[in-house]
Order: sequence, then structure tokens, then C-alpha cells
Amino acid sequence: MPLPAVETLIPADTSPPLQDAPATAKPSFPALGLIPELLRAVAEQGYSEPTPIQIKAIPPILQRRDVMGAAQTGTGKTAGFALPLLQLLAPQANTSLSPARHPLRVLILTPTRELAAQVEESVRTYGKYLPLRSTVVFGGVDIGPQMKVLHAGVEILVATPGRLLDHLHQKSVNLSRVEFLVLDEADRMLDMGFIPDIKRILAVLPKQRQNLLFSATFPDEVRRLAKELLHAPVTVEVAPRNAPPDLVTHQVYPVPLLRKRALLVHLIRSRDMRQVLVFVRMKRDANRLARQLVQDGVTAKEIHSDRTQVERMQALEDFKQGKVPVLVATDIAARGLDIEELPYVINYELPHTAEDYVHRIGRTARAGLPGEAISLVSPDEMKYLEDIERLLKRKLPQAAVPESLAQSRHPSRPQESRHERGAGRHRPKPHHEPKVHAHAKAQPVPSRISPHAFDYSKPYEPAAPAPASKLSTVAPVQRRHHRPTAALLGGGPAKREPHK
Repeated sequence: MPLPAVETLIPADTSPPLQDAPATAKPSFPALGLIPELLRAVAEQGYSEPTPIQIKAIPPILQRRDVMGAAQTGTGKTAGFALPLLQLLAPQANTSLSPARHPLRVLILTPTRELAAQVEESVRTYGKYLPLRSTVVFGGVDIGPQMKVLHAGVEILVATPGRLLDHLHQKSVNLSRVEFLVLDEADRMLDMGFIPDIKRILAVLPKQRQNLLFSATFPDEVRRLAKELLHAPVTVEVAPRNAPPDLVTHQVYPVPLLRKRALLVHLIRSRDMRQVLVFVRMKRDANRLARQLVQDGVTAKEIHSDRTQVERMQALEDFKQGKVPVLVATDIAARGLDIEELPYVINYELPHTAEDYVHRIGRTARAGLPGEAISLVSPDEMKYLEDIERLLKRKLPQAAVPESLAQSRHPSRPQESRHERGAGRHRPKPHHEPKVHAHAKAQPVPSRISPHAFDYSKPYEPAAPAPASKLSTVAPVQRRHHRPTAALLGGGPAKREPHK
């Protein structure tokens, strides 16, 4: 059941309709009923008017309604739920040092560490004028400092599911007073297999709470989860499902696999790209491509799940500040990363899933700024391109590879494809030993034994008596002297015969 509405938080004369707001209506943030502390923080960030997802999501959240929101990536979903939740917590905000005065009331779950850190940063930014505490917990770092912050008390916790379960096991977090649950990028959590973890977390949460689901897309699996989790939700969808940002321009370069790297370096240098996000499929390919770009004189770093959290955050920060012009990433960076004014996204390899293409290119053309999505497509990737065009319902424009680049050799060693690397493992090795025939393998291998020793590989045959001349040449066997048995048993001395 939904929690009772808080009438004092939304004036009746300023509350917009929950859904189907007119396309021409562009209310300001004050018209949404936000309190002065939040309006001040929003104004300092340079935002003058709310985005469509914020216009439709903020009022029902303030009315304590469950919400299922879908919008194009980069349209302000985080502020769409962070601002109203901060306002709902504002009446209980206090400056007390006691952990008991700061119970955990808002839980926000995200699929990746980078998105979790980014959401928590937004919460701190918008709530800077409210005495509310927030923190973020994720894996890959020491759990000790996180436990210390949680013990001190926080009202808002942003977490990845796995690390939150670690804290529950360590009993360092108490979820018994959670009033608001947010699942951000719910479809991505499904793709990453987090549903069992989420269900374990839901089992320890209070039954009476407000639930919010926000995501760039809502496949059927997420909608089934929403039916189980949400109660009479308000559906907010301000763009078609799987729709790319309108300000993105697409360009496809058909290029052989071994010429991709040369074309990438050519594009970066000829167009003077100062900030470009390059996507590959696998972690090892990200490592290899970043290393080869450095060898070609292009400063680059890689980001993927095998790197430590400190390395990932440092690489992302260097990229945002312009210290590293090229960031090579796997699809871990395709969701939720907010990089201001990112002009270029290059698909060095097309994703296997067409929806991931939409998420990748959504890193550019954010906050009303234009962006360009470039794809380097080899012949074996044409089927992925067809899937993407079918999803977008249009053909993507193709550009010709420069003639000089297509016929010349790259100065450094070309990158081998995974098929070529795999084929090398099955090539027959040259044999330097003499060839052994099949019938010879059944014969026993000559052993390094004395010619007079017994050969166990042959049938037993009694040995012929050796000639006397040979017996005389054999050295006598030295035997150890033994005491007579009678002497050992206490008998009299036995006669000793001279040793012959």
C-alpha cells in the first residue's frame, strides 16, 4: 500500500498533473513545489528549467506514489528522483552527532561502482544546504572505512547489490527503517544477474515503503519485476523505448578488421579529437588497444571491471579533466556515466546487443549538447549493424575509408583478430624427432640395466649355464657377515668356517 501523502510538501495550486503534461508546458523548478534549499542548489548548478523526465517524475514522487520512469539516457533521471527524495527527508534533517538521529531511510541500488559514485555525488550536490548525510558503498575497495561511516549514521545510502549484502552479513547496516527504495538502471541490473541479490535485499526491507524504478529502457523482464515490486505505479515515459538521443549524429566506416586501429589513429589525429570514448567488447581487447594506442603516440587509458576501483576512478577523472584524450572502455562504461560535453563516442567493435549501442552513444549529446557516434564495422560485424538499424528503424550513413589508409600498412604491428589468435593454437608443430612407426610403439623401450640383470619385459626362460672361463672373470660377490642364529638365541659358540 502507498504511504500517506504529505500535503504540506506540495501546494495544491502548484502541483502539475501526474502524467500527460502538455508538450508546450515548461514549468520552472519552483513550479514543481521544491523547497528553497533545493532551488538554491539547482540554480548553482546552472539549471534554469527541468527536463521532461523531471517534470513528470517529481510531482508523483512528492505525493508518495510509486513511479516507474523511462527516458533517454542523459536527460536528468538522477535529479528526477534525488530532488523529491531530499525534500521528503527535509523535515527530519538535523545536525545532531548521534547516529540514532540519522537512521537510514533512502536506499538507492545501482548496477556499477561508477554509477553509484556518480549518483551519490549528485545527492550531495543537490542536498548541500540540508543537514542530511549520505554515503556510497561498492566493492573493490576496503570495507572498513565504509563500515565506519555507516556506524556514524546516514539517511541516504547508494550501493551496489553485492557490497550491500556484504554489509548485511557484517551487520554494519540496518535497513529496518528504509522508507524509499530506488532501483536505478534496473534493466542493466537484470543483464548483470543482480536479481537474486536484489530479492535477498528486498526480503529484509520493510514491507511498507515507496518504490521507484528508473532506467533508460524497460524490457519485458523489468516490467514483470515492476508488477511484483510496485503498487499502483505512475508510469513516466518521455521517449520511445530504446530511442537514441536526438542530437547524436551517426557515421559508419566499413573497414577490414586489421585496419581498424590505423583508421582509429587517423580519425583521432586528423580531426584533432581531444576527448573520445572508445568502446570494445572484451577486457583483454581494452588493455591491448590502449597499450597499442600509446605505442602509436596517442595518450590513452582503459577502464573495465578487472581494474581496481582506484584505477577506474583515476582513469575516469583524468579523462574528464582532459589529461587523457582517449578512454578505452568495455560496456561497463555504457550505463550511467555522466561526462560533460563529451563530443565523440567511437564503437571500435559493435556490441552483440543492439540496445547496448543506444546506451553507448548515450554518453554523448547530453544536457542539450550535440555529439557524434562513429562505428568501425568489419565484414563479420555487418549482422550487428543490421540489428542496430532495425532497432533504430533507419539506415546509418556510411563514410568511405581514405584510399591511402586502406592500401598502406600501419607503421606498427596490426592487431590480430581473436579468430587468428585462436587459429594459431591449432597449427601443427614441426617434428624434429625421427618419425616412429606404429608397430615400433608396441615394442618395449630399452631400459638402462645391466646386461646380466633380469629383463621383465620378456617371457621367463631359464638361463643357460655360463662357461667356466666367464665365471672366473666375474668378481666375487661381497656378502655381509651374519652372526649364527644359535648365538643370537643364547646357544654355544658355533664353529666358523673360513670364508671362501
